[in-house]
Amino acid sequence: MNQPQPDVSLMLRELSNGNDSVKEKLFEQLQSELRQMASNLMRRERADHTLQATALVNEACLRLLDSDAIGNATDRRYFFAAANRAMRQILVDHARRRSTSKRGGDYQRGSLDVVLENFEHSNGCRFEDLEASLDALEKDSPRQREVVELRFFSGLSIPETAEVLGVSEGTVERDWRLARAKLYQQLREE
Repeated sequence: MNQPQPDVSLMLRELSNGNDSVKEKLFEQLQSELRQMASNLMRRERADHTLQATALVNEACLRLLDSDAIGNATDRRYFFAAANRAMRQILVDHARRRSTSKRGGDYQRGSLDVVLENFEHSNGCRFEDLEASLDALEKDSPRQREVVELRFFSGLSIPETAEVLGVSEGTVERDWRLARAKLYQQLREE
């Protein structure tokens, strides 16, 4: 008989209370969901690129463990938002290094280059510009940014996004529509 899975929010509370022994259990339980987030983040990429979702998840987990984000996480929503941002930040950091390398030095193409080039080609914008637009959107409406992160980057449906955010599906639909319009306008200006 399967044992019940420990509650993520309970593990996060234990962790914030100083019980570091739950970190490994937390990441083990959430590994498949984090891999799914990474897969959704890279879903528009070519089938032959060498970066795997697992590698992105592992790097994001290392960043989360090295930061205060895990210790400050109070619930599942906060944890997944932090994980999503960590994965995107890995791609943004790589895009910036790639841009710097292209302007000089010994540039060698890596697997993240393929991911970023395909993302930029399929979406018609640079990853750094999208991140800057998301930062501007967050100043105007933090929840709209969360909706974009959960829908676009994590690949959640409207009902799933509503459940994670604790709002109605209608609210998610409105936020999604408004956020896309704002991002489109900001990216056109850039």
